[in-house]
Amino acid sequence: MPFPRARPATAAVALAAALLSGSAAAVPNEVGGARLEPVAVADLPGFPGPDPAGALAAFRRVCTATPPAQPQPSTVAGDPAALAAACARAAGVGDAEAGAFFRDAFVAYRVVRPDGRPGFLTGYFEPELPGSLTPGPGYTAAILARPDDLVSLGPDETRPGLDPALRAARAAGEGFEAYPDRASIEDGALGERARPLLWLRDGVDLLVLQVQGSGRIRLPDGRVVRALYDGRNGRPYTAVAKLIVQEGHLPLEGLTLARWTGWLRAHPEEAKRLIRQNASYIFFRLAAVEEPSLGPPGAANAPLSPGIGLAVDSTLWRYGLPFWLEGRLPGAGEGEHGRLAIAADTGSAITGPARGDLFVGSGVAAGVAAGNLRDPVGFVVLLPRTGSLP
Repeated sequence: MPFPRARPATAAVALAAALLSGSAAAVPNEVGGARLEPVAVADLPGFPGPDPAGALAAFRRVCTATPPAQPQPSTVAGDPAALAAACARAAGVGDAEAGAFFRDAFVAYRVVRPDGRPGFLTGYFEPELPGSLTPGPGYTAAILARPDDLVSLGPDETRPGLDPALRAARAAGEGFEAYPDRASIEDGALGERARPLLWLRDGVDLLVLQVQGSGRIRLPDGRVVRALYDGRNGRPYTAVAKLIVQEGHLPLEGLTLARWTGWLRAHPEEAKRLIRQNASYIFFRLAAVEEPSLGPPGAANAPLSPGIGLAVDSTLWRYGLPFWLEGRLPGAGEGEHGRLAIAADTGSAITGPARGDLFVGSGVAAGVAAGNLRDPVGFVVLLPRTGSLP
């Protein structure tokens, strides 16, 4: 679908307004090969969307969270001092003034890709899966804790002798070596370092948990605990659903989570072979479900807000930045043309300046909504304003 670009006059007005009332700090001309084009929020139909108060609450949670365990590169867009100033200002803003806050404290820039096409938005969710504290009939797949020899690498980190494309390693003598891939881990490569936390029904449930990065686990006694991402083996991720389509087992059209996971369960030998082709492996830790209405913590160390928490390319965008997503999104009301989202997470498949993954919630219904969200969407980033604020 086409998305409007700022007209030259509109861009000039937006830029002049930014200069007169405080400009966005250290605005790059390009981010990840995409041009940042000034746009007045008045030219964003529907802004600030259906729930600016919810976006404000999400912004507060992210901007006041402890620093992420994995630091972002210094080159990401979004001046940290200006963002901190916006965060301090947000503390005194009431729900009724939320829309005005986003209009006044930020300057809008449309993310324009070189090919002129809009960005792409997918959805993800927090599954709720049956599990057990012990293995047994019906519970055969272990959720593993982070091994004590796993060394996670940041975006700019490398280790001598290690392929720069790998994002994790383990010590080997005086150097480092690649961490075992999925197939090796399943075959026992971790030895005593493989520490099960819980047990799921099968490898398909484990794959779903690892793809989503976290999940709620319902135990036989009714208790619910949360399995949270706690590191990965650093190997490349391969989408098993894509392999199913490539081998001709299911068509791409109408491919939902329920359909491809159902196919895997109906073909256990094929499922094992295909799942092992995904070399990436995720480790977890357990936590209580403290606020059922919110999702798990994202990479920014703040609980994700359904319909607002956005996974972005963390090598390009700073956590906490608001984005205006232009387009008709799932659950959109009549006349809704977009919504505010807050950068709060990342993912190995989320690459590029106009690529996002929207957290849609927890449970079965959220899984259906997430599976159906694969849409072209316009991305407008709101960079914090510096200088005198209105």
